[in-house]
Amino acid sequence: MLTLRLLLCGQLKPFFSGVLLLLSSVILITSLTGCEQEKQVESHSIQPAAVSVMKMASQSVPFSIELPATLSGAKEVEIRAQVSGILQTRNFSEGDKVIAGQSLFSLDTKTYAADMSKSKADLNAAMVRLEQAQREVNRIKPLREKNSISQRELDNAISSVDISLADVKSMQANLEQAQLRLDYTKVISPVTGIVGRELVSEGTYVSGPEVLLTQLTQIDSIRVRFGLSEREQLKMRNDVAAGTLTLPEEGRWKTKIKLFDGSLHPHVGQVNFSDVRINGQTGTSELQAIIPNPNFSLRPGQFVRIILEGAIRENAFVVPQRAVLDNGLGKFVYVMAKNDKGVTVALPAPVVVGEWVTQVKGVENGWIIRTGLKTGDQVIIDGMARVFFPGMPIRLADEQLTSAVQK
Repeated sequence: MLTLRLLLCGQLKPFFSGVLLLLSSVILITSLTGCEQEKQVESHSIQPAAVSVMKMASQSVPFSIELPATLSGAKEVEIRAQVSGILQTRNFSEGDKVIAGQSLFSLDTKTYAADMSKSKADLNAAMVRLEQAQREVNRIKPLREKNSISQRELDNAISSVDISLADVKSMQANLEQAQLRLDYTKVISPVTGIVGRELVSEGTYVSGPEVLLTQLTQIDSIRVRFGLSEREQLKMRNDVAAGTLTLPEEGRWKTKIKLFDGSLHPHVGQVNFSDVRINGQTGTSELQAIIPNPNFSLRPGQFVRIILEGAIRENAFVVPQRAVLDNGLGKFVYVMAKNDKGVTVALPAPVVVGEWVTQVKGVENGWIIRTGLKTGDQVIIDGMARVFFPGMPIRLADEQLTSAVQK
């Protein structure tokens, strides 16, 4: 047994020596491989991403609001006859444009023409009586001076003149009334606008103002009515109090109309009414603007969008729309800055955006940044796709470097 154990030990010694040699070789090779990989990682480190930046400076920016709105005529007029009679003719085509003073309907004039003639005759008779009374006074005045007649007779003659004069004035008033009634047999348009369909046909007896003949809508200018939410008004009041917003004087917003296809109506109007009451159902207060519409291209009942302009956002930062990103938790921009090792990197800056602006100094299609930036910040506006993670090394793009050198 002892002999076998020694034999085994003698046989295994070369084996263990070989194992030790093999392990030493593996450790050496592993160490060399690790050094080689470290050198490769160092030689293949991430290169700084080329980006373009914009240096933040505050500016005054036009502030606008876009809202849905409904159009209505500046005046909605009900056309009625002021006298009774048989409706003889309709003097317009339904749906056509009519001008102020144009005849719309004609009533039978025979009765009113006869009244006119009678009133003229009554006036003439009254004037003859007045002349007669005046002649009588002129005749008896010298007689009274000679005491040939009593004072009573002269007074009666003078009273007859006064009565005759009153009769003349009464007959003149009757004549004017008869003339008005005759004129009212022609129903004329009080404004220029679009006339609706006829509601009473020719040959129908019209009893007077209680019968509606047609309707007329004045659409030059046209009225725009819309609602502004209480929440939006509160935000604007707070911004005004903070000095970051200046509103139009007396609320006279300039008003543009955006049509269904995105085009703008060529004429600009102005807000002329703002209701102080809040609608309990919609949470909005009603505003109204008047828009010129000389070509009648806008029609009542039309749904449009309006753009209110005239306010100014003060001390605002504006960045291009493409520079604002969203990580699911909120919006942010990348800012070029130095890290604690002095390396230029891209750092995320959470921001709160405000209004969308289409054209301001240095930016086309951008966001107003309400909070999150300060003067001098260098916001990355191009090359964000090359920034793979926050804190990644970056550098200015060659074209921006060239531009900076030239300046």
